[in-house]
Amino acid sequence: MADASHIALIRHGAYRQRAGAPSARQPYPLTDAGIAQARAGAETLSGMIADHGMQPAPIIFSSRQLRAWQTAREILTRLRELGHPVEGIEETSALAERGLGSAANLTVAEIEAILRDDPRHDPPPPGWKSDSDYRLPLEGAESLTEAGQRVARHLVDTARPGQLTIHVGHGASFRHACCHLGLIDRTEIPKLSMFHARPSLICHDSHGRWRHLAGAWKIRAPEEDPKD
Repeated sequence: MADASHIALIRHGAYRQRAGAPSARQPYPLTDAGIAQARAGAETLSGMIADHGMQPAPIIFSSRQLRAWQTAREILTRLRELGHPVEGIEETSALAERGLGSAANLTVAEIEAILRDDPRHDPPPPGWKSDSDYRLPLEGAESLTEAGQRVARHLVDTARPGQLTIHVGHGASFRHACCHLGLIDRTEIPKLSMFHARPSLICHDSHGRWRHLAGAWKIRAPEEDPKD
């Protein structure tokens, strides 16, 4: 499949997250465990590169969130140590998690209180945080579906035949992007998550088909809170 475009999707490593807040665009760094996860993920990716005979593109794409950039930096360093000619990181807002607009980094309780006290808006529906189509009625907010469309466009626009492009971002927007690309069904999105810093490999072949090649989805426990 020399003319196929290969894409590695990598969720950031574990990080210092504000309790009770949707994790979308929190500005906090990786934990020590997250750094170790990133380096282990690079080793897994190196094995995938060997197994599938892929040529990594020189630039790793990362969202602008610190945890994603740090994950990309650790992956870049380890891949170089393993002999892969990757050169640098390009940050892009296209890989960000869903934006909550003016409610960014507030807790769920704070967001719900703001909407309750604003006479212009109805309260958010139960389970709004994981509702793919719900968008907070606040300036700059987007839905999970809209975030997935944005990420999917980025993946399509940066795909290069004969190369592996590496993208470090966020679980929910990656899952919704994969739905837009026809890799998972919409009904599967709430049931799935992504392991921290473990690569998932997809490809776009010469016949225009998207396929999943390697890297298992994490199956979410029924009581597990959906996180990015």
